[in-house]
Amino acid sequence: MSEETLKIPTMAELTAEGKSPEILFWVGCAGSYDDRYKAVTRAMIRILNKANINFAVLGTEESCTGDPARRAGDEFTFQMQAAMNIEVLNNYNIKNIVTACPHCFNTLKNEYPELGGNYEVIHHSAYLQKLINEGKVKFGGGEFKGKRITYHDSCYLGRANDIYEAPREVLEKLDAELVEMKRCKSKGLCCGAGGAQMFKDAEKGTKEVNVERAEEAVAARPDYVAVGCPFCMTMMADGIKHFNKEKDIKVLDLSEFIVGANDL
Repeated sequence: MSEETLKIPTMAELTAEGKSPEILFWVGCAGSYDDRYKAVTRAMIRILNKANINFAVLGTEESCTGDPARRAGDEFTFQMQAAMNIEVLNNYNIKNIVTACPHCFNTLKNEYPELGGNYEVIHHSAYLQKLINEGKVKFGGGEFKGKRITYHDSCYLGRANDIYEAPREVLEKLDAELVEMKRCKSKGLCCGAGGAQMFKDAEKGTKEVNVERAEEAVAARPDYVAVGCPFCMTMMADGIKHFNKEKDIKVLDLSEFIVGANDL
């Protein structure tokens, strides 16, 4: 499916037609502006189109959730961002939100309710698992047949929200070998970007966190590193490059595995 044929309705358009979507796809800052993660947004749209899901995006009405500001200690900016987003979401009477970013997921799900934003929020790993279980997404052989894949647990998905099995169940549908890193699931190691560390200079130390994590990924001898977070994707890809392994080990989002396996 070419990009030109992707159907991406906005909430404003649907509302003008007197319609409402089944889900709101929250794109997030990375999914909107980061060149690499835009591919993940397109992959998710392809999947939603293929599964005939009635969805919409906010488009220009979507703003940062405020997660980086709060993690960096700027509570005032977080409150402003949250208040603006909640007003938009509530005006559209949004009930169900799907997002491919664990940081957006955690903030919308766990921190917006205290400010008046109460929604059913689901990370795309769990949503993709749901679509697969319902038979709305099926798998062909694809380019991953016989390949080794290791999954990196995002902090805000795993330890913060106890979501470990959904992304693995998605990957297990591929005709591939799923291998674990030395530290995984509840004992997984952060990629090094959380807590707003993504946006500041490294502190004094002997090794970057993402280099240490990438070292564990390389040790698993995978063909692919699977991630479910834009922060993790950047840090793991940079870590793989540190070891000059970018030609041998590719970093892909869960949605990109589904697209690749189905030739969407």
